[in-house]
Amino acid sequence: MQAPIGPAATPALAAAVSEAGGIGSLGASWTEPAVLRTQIRDVRRATERPFWVNLVLAFYPEERLEVAVAEGVEVISFSWGARSDLVDRAHAGGCLVIAQAGTPAEALAAVEAGCDAIMAQGVEAGGHVQGEIGVLALVRELSRSVSLPVLAAGGMADAGGVRAAMSAGAAGAAMGTRFLATPEADVHPDWAARLVAASAADTVLTGLFDGGWPDAPHRILRNSTYRRWEEAGRPPAGSRPREGEVVARHDGVEIERYASDEPRRTTAGDLEAMCLYAGQGVGLVTAVEPAAELVSRIAAELDSGP
Repeated sequence: MQAPIGPAATPALAAAVSEAGGIGSLGASWTEPAVLRTQIRDVRRATERPFWVNLVLAFYPEERLEVAVAEGVEVISFSWGARSDLVDRAHAGGCLVIAQAGTPAEALAAVEAGCDAIMAQGVEAGGHVQGEIGVLALVRELSRSVSLPVLAAGGMADAGGVRAAMSAGAAGAAMGTRFLATPEADVHPDWAARLVAASAADTVLTGLFDGGWPDAPHRILRNSTYRRWEEAGRPPAGSRPREGEVVARHDGVEIERYASDEPRRTTAGDLEAMCLYAGQGVGLVTAVEPAAELVSRIAAELDSGP
């Protein structure tokens, strides 16, 4: 599965993953409903295979959910919570529902909300991270404590990681960072190059890039913004170095230092200083690779055994 990687998840990426035999996704939490409808239809024109739409509960998912249901999306996933009314609406539209969980308590809440599967997100994951437990430990516990299928997410970027997750009890696995380094992803070449060059030790879990989404820990690549803040003694928001400084622009919109925005293809400015999401599996990302080839290669490696 291709994890929902926010605006970087394009219709072309979702379609390529699904058409190759995986399950692609759109990270729709910040997408205008009319744009989401267009994106879903773009995916549909490129593949007849299932894909999923992810919605973060903190960003008013109701209207976007209605669009996804109306357009016949097969799978809906919710992150940072699970509400029974939204699950019921998705089920009424014929959708399967996955809820992301970073703790056993979150998984239990998803079961009680009526979800069909749990996405166990480990602390190794890139982007915004819900919990503090490693993915394999979390999968092992949830696969024994909940009655739903458990999917694994966090730190996986090759067949070996998927195999380990499934040995721990996962029914499937989702990769996010690995799919950032594909030509279909809306990722600036500079960010992609940094992913290819990075190792797990270059990532850090922080709350620093909180503009637009406060109080949500996230794993990133250390960069000049992070290092300058660390050297200043990690001051709180409001007194951080160069806070409020515009570091980039995207489609005419200014992006300030410490914003949660990532550098996309048409972003211009000091891209290195922006939020560079990456999970601990980044050291296994050694090249920018077409999504379909990536899915096919990982599937073949899984079929061939250890």
